Amino acid sequence: MDDSVYVGNAGKDAVLDRDWILGHFKDAGDPRHSEAVEITWGVHPHGDERLQWVKAEERTALLVLISGRFRVELPGRSVLLEEQGDYVMWGPGVGHSWSAEEESVVLTVRRPSVPGYAVTEDGEA
Repeated sequence: MDDSVYVGNAGKDAVLDRDWILGHFKDAGDPRHSEAVEITWGVHPHGDERLQWVKAEERTALLVLISGRFRVELPGRSVLLEEQGDYVMWGPGVGHSWSAEEESVVLTVRRPSVPGYAVTEDGEA
């Protein structure tokens, strides 16, 4: 068996680690370990939302709609993702929040993967 290959299911693997499927938090020997990038597979029921804005973001993020209808709130702008493949990208320093207007599945890619970085309840990094 080749330890540099991992075959899985994003939906099943994500529930094991709070939606995360790739990043610095995976074991160093795991092919899903990366300090360069993080990936989440987010399954959000209708009405799910981030109540607090993420502030002091250090990373660049790309959020891609797989299914559903998903709104991302950015400073001075509201972006509605409603067709499969719609995406929004923002850079370091840009705060955000989101809400699922329908049951939604989104793939989020963030770079870099920052050890020890976590958003607190009040939205601070």
